[in-house]
Amino acid sequence: MHPMLNIAIKAARRAGTIINRASMDLERLSVARKGPRDYVTEVDRAAEESIVETLRAAYPDHAVLGEEFGLQGPDQAEFQWIIDPLDGTTNFIHGLPNYAVSIALTQRGQVTQAVIYDPTRNELFTASRGSGTFLNDRRVRVSGRTRYHEALLGAHWPNSGDPEQGSARFRQMAEGSTGVRRLGSTVLDLAYVACGRLDGFCGVGLKSWDLAAGSLMVLEAGGLVADFDGEQGWMDTGNVLAASPKIFTQMLSSLNPPSAA
Repeated sequence: MHPMLNIAIKAARRAGTIINRASMDLERLSVARKGPRDYVTEVDRAAEESIVETLRAAYPDHAVLGEEFGLQGPDQAEFQWIIDPLDGTTNFIHGLPNYAVSIALTQRGQVTQAVIYDPTRNELFTASRGSGTFLNDRRVRVSGRTRYHEALLGAHWPNSGDPEQGSARFRQMAEGSTGVRRLGSTVLDLAYVACGRLDGFCGVGLKSWDLAAGSLMVLEAGGLVADFDGEQGWMDTGNVLAASPKIFTQMLSSLNPPSAA
């Protein structure tokens, strides 16, 4: 295993310990609002501080970009860590056990190492560029399902909890599949695509810390990742499709139907 991946695993597990301890006493949790439907707790901040401390102790010349504290370290560093200390904060504060820690390493802008850790299930997803994706040391692959009407999708788009009320652009995608799930944690959505629990994922307006680790996992597990035009601008736009190859093609087609002659 790559030494930088080992450090990321160590950091993710430490953050997971902080999160698990806090989950035992949610009534004492201090919650602040960052924006509409966007919350932050002292647990998010403590977890991020723990991750940054672990990463920078091992690699003091690396930069770290975190959801809570922004960029720390050199602006033009060759290596940059991208972290989400607690993706699924709304789930967490409600006691819904669907949230995770996400840590990715980029080298000159390319994601090379990735860790997603689900502390409630003790599930550790890892990936290194060129070496595959693993769940608790077992190699995983994207789903082999090919029929779109049998595909189960994850989603993060407006009103994706209710496809009938969602954006018209996504309605055909939702209605053509067997179902759409909004789990409340994008990093787990992507990890689940990588290990075949979901056949595809569609997200709108996401941030780099939502996408960096999970995107590498999907790719290393044999899947495809692109923006809504089938291009590679998803990290900039935050609009992303990720799926097994057969399902990806059909998701993309449903978003971009041929115009009438």
